[in-house]
Amino acid sequence: MQKNTSSRRSFLGTSLAVGAGAVGAGLLVNTAAAGHGGDGLPEGDVHILRFLAAAELIEADLWQQYNELAGIQDAEVPGGTGSAAYTAAVQVLDGDMDQYIHDNTDDELSHAEFINAYLASKGADPVDLDPFRTLPSSQATGAQQIGRLTNLMKLTVDTSFWTRYRSTR
Repeated sequence: MQKNTSSRRSFLGTSLAVGAGAVGAGLLVNTAAAGHGGDGLPEGDVHILRFLAAAELIEADLWQQYNELAGIQDAEVPGGTGSAAYTAAVQVLDGDMDQYIHDNTDDELSHAEFINAYLASKGADPVDLDPFRTLPSSQATGAQQIGRLTNLMKLTVDTSFWTRYRSTR
C-alpha cells in the first residue's frame, strides 16, 4: 500500500513537471494503455485519469456553448459568433461575464488537453468523446451547429438530493 501512495505522490509531482512539452509531444504517442513499469502508469491511475479527462471534455462542451453565445469571440477559444441578446442578459449578472465565460472555457479545454497529453506521454490511450457528439446545438443566434455532448437547451438537474440528505429521517 505504501508503494502505491508513494507512486501517486510521484505521479502528482511529475505531472506538474510535464508541462507544455507533453501537450505537443504527448499527442504524437498512440499506444495501448500502460501497466506497471517503464514510463507507464499503474492501471488504476490510468482509469482515474481517463475518467477525469472525460469529465473535463464534458465541462469543456458546456462552457463552449456558453462562450459561443456570450463569451469573448476570439481565436483563443474558437467557435460561435455571439448572441447580443444573451450577452446583454448575462451582463446584468456581472459586467465581466463575457471574460469569465471565455476564461472558464479556455481552462476546461486546456485541462482536457493536458490530461490527455499526459496519458499519451505515459503510453495510455487518451479519451476521445467525439463519437458521442450526437446532441443538437442550440438554435440561438451565435451557436455553432455541431454535434454536442451536452445540450444547454434541455438541462435537467435532479435537486431532490437536497431534501433526501437534509431530512431529519
